[in-house]
Amino acid sequence: MPPPIPGLRLRSGVFDNSVCRQCTKRVLLKAGAERPVPNYPTRFFTRSTQPRNTTPLRTGYFLSNGLLARFNGTNVAPTASTPDVTDTSTLLPHRRRQAERRNAAVLAGAGSGGSSATSDAPTATMAPDASSLLAAAAAQHPADSLRRKLSSLLSLSKPRLTVLVVLSAMVPYALYPVPAFLSTAATATPSLSPLTLLFLTTGTTLCSAAANALNMLYEPDTDAKMSRTRARPLVRRLLTTKAAVLFAVGCGAAGTLALYWGVNPTVAFLGASNIAIYAGMYTPLKRLSVLNTWVGAIVGGIPPLMGWAAAAGESATADGTWRELLFASDGSSLGGWLFASLLFAWQFPHFMPLSWGIREEYKAAGLRMLAWTNPARNSRVALRYSLVFIPICLGLCAAGVTEWSFAVTSTPVNLWLVAEAVKFWRHEGHKGSAKGLFWASVWHLPVVMVLALAQKKGMWGRVWRSVMGEPEEDELEEFYDEEE
Repeated sequence: MPPPIPGLRLRSGVFDNSVCRQCTKRVLLKAGAERPVPNYPTRFFTRSTQPRNTTPLRTGYFLSNGLLARFNGTNVAPTASTPDVTDTSTLLPHRRRQAERRNAAVLAGAGSGGSSATSDAPTATMAPDASSLLAAAAAQHPADSLRRKLSSLLSLSKPRLTVLVVLSAMVPYALYPVPAFLSTAATATPSLSPLTLLFLTTGTTLCSAAANALNMLYEPDTDAKMSRTRARPLVRRLLTTKAAVLFAVGCGAAGTLALYWGVNPTVAFLGASNIAIYAGMYTPLKRLSVLNTWVGAIVGGIPPLMGWAAAAGESATADGTWRELLFASDGSSLGGWLFASLLFAWQFPHFMPLSWGIREEYKAAGLRMLAWTNPARNSRVALRYSLVFIPICLGLCAAGVTEWSFAVTSTPVNLWLVAEAVKFWRHEGHKGSAKGLFWASVWHLPVVMVLALAQKKGMWGRVWRSVMGEPEEDELEEFYDEEE
């Protein structure tokens, strides 16, 4: 049977799974069918009661409707592998944009059922991630179009995760206690180099993109078995393996060089190490041991060290080696390690409830996660690491990174996370406890970071003196020394 005429308009609901016999005969004749509809028993056909709105005939109908199976003897049923998409070639511009957005959502979520990642059901699925959504959008464009290629390459970088990595490097850079000798002549306020920050963010972005692309190159088979990743570009073959390898190698080399020449060799080494740990250790370890979660947490803790070492390199007074930047004898590097420990610990109350919601998918894909190998330990680990944020915030105050008010203002959000972790531990993810802890972790990290930025040590004192025209403390000390 030839394909239906593009853009043919019919009544809504006529071609669901119950089709009026006369309507079917009329449509097939219009579509150019070579033979009329056979005389099937009337039990196969029912009258449609849908409203008479005119809607375009969906191209996916002839792939999913059971009536076609009776015509050619095959058993075609609606499945996740045959998503119901709309042909956009004959639609008006505004209708085409709406149909493209709908097709992207359908293709990205095919087979996922749209369930929440934190449902109590053991077969819960997750909404597609950003890479899957980008890949689904890219698939709507012609195969040789530039937009399709760029969207597919961008989806290899896992854009949301990359943004989080870059932000976790920028916050310690901004919070580094800048010495007074970096004061500018115009404002007499200590400041760091914007150019160094530009190289830091660019290099970190490229290194993260390289690590994520290598991760996708290693596990397309397991990505295809999970609802949130089955629409990624390599699973859908939107890119060749060669193109993905070239993208990963190019981003890794460019990112490492940007950090080396624009920041310092220590930060470049940390960026390259993160690529090696994530792609060379964490990714293959997911199939072997539950320790992969701890290795992945190390990857999350390295970007804050990169930001801190980048700022420390601008004020280094000795040789500027990794010992001075990361293990300073005066204890000035303590703030960087505290931020690294904060990001390391945050991975567990965030990932444990996330993985619990899709534990059956992890099991089916052969990825060893505590969520299905040992659910009780999974909840205990999340609770254990949620307790360390209060002492970490106190440590940032004691190290002179933030004001002591930060210990007070960060306590409510830290206690909220602990309370949700206790519920998660008691119910082992059931009764909505996994969902509560997951969303608490999503809000916890940005709130803590913003509070730390707003209460940087000495920042508001400098702002007050600048507004009121009062001299800086260093200027007063120099004045008294001259008087003496």
